[in-house]
Amino acid sequence: MRLEGGCYCGAVRYKAEGDPMMQAQCHCRECQYITGGAPNTFIAMPAAGFSYITGQPKQFTRKDLERAVTREFCAECGTHLVTKVPGLPAAVVKVGTLDEPGQFHPQMAIYTCDKQEFHAIPAGMKTFEKLPGH
Repeated sequence: MRLEGGCYCGAVRYKAEGDPMMQAQCHCRECQYITGGAPNTFIAMPAAGFSYITGQPKQFTRKDLERAVTREFCAECGTHLVTKVPGLPAAVVKVGTLDEPGQFHPQMAIYTCDKQEFHAIPAGMKTFEKLPGH
């Protein structure tokens, strides 16, 4: 699979190539902060196939959390582009930043322990209270 995308203002662009490691919606409380309240929809792509082709993002990592993720976003318009998880060789690409969001085919909903009543999970989709296998 080849994905291309970027931020709202166009200052930062990326490409991601390889076999997706996961396509999901995440309902965790942290993702709700980042999305403004909705579940976070993402495709985890191999880190080796991910690169920025225009511009460079700013990064943010919480200092008060063990194994905190690093979130990468456009410094101009604030669009959240990618999350990087310690120890996971992946770029977690945000579906809303894709040039072709229709490439997203969600397989599961994760961290449903934090799901809000107004979050919709498609009928028949696999759900997990945390991560699969945990």
